[in-house]
Amino acid sequence: MFYGFDPTFIILIPALLLTFYAQGKIQSVFSKYLRVHSLKGISGAEAARRVLNSNGLYDISIEVIPGRLTDHYDPSSRVLRLSRDVYYGDSIASIGVAAHEAGHAIQHHEGYVPIAIRNALVPVANLGSNLSWILVILGLVIRWMNLVYLGIWLFAAVVLFQVITLPVEFNASSRALKQLKYVGILYEGEVEGAKKVLDAAALTYVAAVFVAISQLIRLLLIARDRD
Repeated sequence: MFYGFDPTFIILIPALLLTFYAQGKIQSVFSKYLRVHSLKGISGAEAARRVLNSNGLYDISIEVIPGRLTDHYDPSSRVLRLSRDVYYGDSIASIGVAAHEAGHAIQHHEGYVPIAIRNALVPVANLGSNLSWILVILGLVIRWMNLVYLGIWLFAAVVLFQVITLPVEFNASSRALKQLKYVGILYEGEVEGAKKVLDAAALTYVAAVFVAISQLIRLLLIARDRD
């Protein structure tokens, strides 16, 4: 470090730039297609219900939750939770996001291996998110490198979680687009719009992986310099 400046921070700059771009992209694309109503007038909640039913998942309930782009599938309670814009909206964006979350439910039902691995990593990833930086900083302050490396190992679990999330998200989007065609929820041209929304969302996960890997490299460099 030079007069309070950490030169390893430079490693993060490309990842942070990609993150800012990805966040702006998803907000822009989602807002655009949120204003494009589907020709059949099907709501996001109804689209998700049709996708679930076509895969025999009649027991999975669908709930509305507050927030924007807070949509997710909870495998522990077997509940698909959709934000208000998605749940009630009949837009291309609403239907695309709803079908994507239904895709996660299908993954869980079929025992899709990457999602099983990701779910198994949740406890250690949460632990790593909460403790890794605390251990690293504390270890550097008291000059106990074993504590620093423990923090790095915990952060590595976070990175692994982010990496395994990529195929899970890409696969859910692929399933969603196929279901939208197969079940007949959207017309061909509308599916292209839904794909643009899901591709923009996928970019945020790519950015998250890029940031996590960059942070891990940065931690390793800091630890090396202190050894």
